[in-house]
Amino acid sequence: MKSRCAECGMRKRAEKNPNSIISKIWRWHTGWCPGWKAYQRELAQQKVDSKS
Repeated sequence: MKSRCAECGMRKRAEKNPNSIISKIWRWHTGWCPGWKAYQRELAQQKVDSKS
């Protein structure tokens, strides 16, 4: 599954203002979102690839 989290407007707003209600909803959302889990795997793979 290819994630779209890198371009997600909600994620960007949550990072810009970590104490907002949007940020709290975002953190809750990442606990169960399959796209977020795919994004985390993509980031981990990029980190491994860059070390090689």
